[in-house]
Amino acid sequence: MSSLTLLIGNKRYSSWSLRPWIAMKVLGVEFNEILLPLYQPDSTEQVLRYSPTGKVPALIDGQTVVWESLAILDYLADRFRSLPMWPNELPARGMARAIAAEMHAGFGPLRRHCPMNMMRDPKKPRDVPADVLANVQRIDAIWTLAREKFGKGGPFLFGAFSGADAMYAPVVSRFASYSLPASKASRDYMDVMMALPAWKAWEASASQETWIMEGNEV
Repeated sequence: MSSLTLLIGNKRYSSWSLRPWIAMKVLGVEFNEILLPLYQPDSTEQVLRYSPTGKVPALIDGQTVVWESLAILDYLADRFRSLPMWPNELPARGMARAIAAEMHAGFGPLRRHCPMNMMRDPKKPRDVPADVLANVQRIDAIWTLAREKFGKGGPFLFGAFSGADAMYAPVVSRFASYSLPASKASRDYMDVMMALPAWKAWEASASQETWIMEGNEV
């Protein structure tokens, strides 16, 4: 049994949980999974049993608890030195870390207007306000630039799958489920991400969840 445990929320909605989960699955890190339903009266209390923030995700490694998705990815990179969490070459690694941090801290309009819902019908119309469209255009530019500069060795942002792809996985879901405008290059990248066995496994689990968050089903 693995010594690592990853605490996550509902797979239909928990964008922050998807990031470390898909990174660990794709990169072959063994872990145990604890899923605690969110948006329930006792959700924060339940999460506080494991993490001091009362939020998911959280990685538990013996007596060590690491929260925040980007911090979890960095902890795993330190914990497993041979793990290809970030590109080896310094220029690529610098950009990967920069766009991961930008994702972690930014794109508020997109997050608010298009919350992750893995099961949303993409054919349902959704207006895209100007500030959301600006986020979408910036992300499209990020994906395009990363793949043009550093993606020659494979189909992901920096060739091989990395922490940058994990950080943008929830955005791939948003682009798909809300039918957001994207270039052909970005659509090709999204297809690669959504074809991952780990993605399919997460999506299959999300489809089995019966609880629907009010206001987030459309």
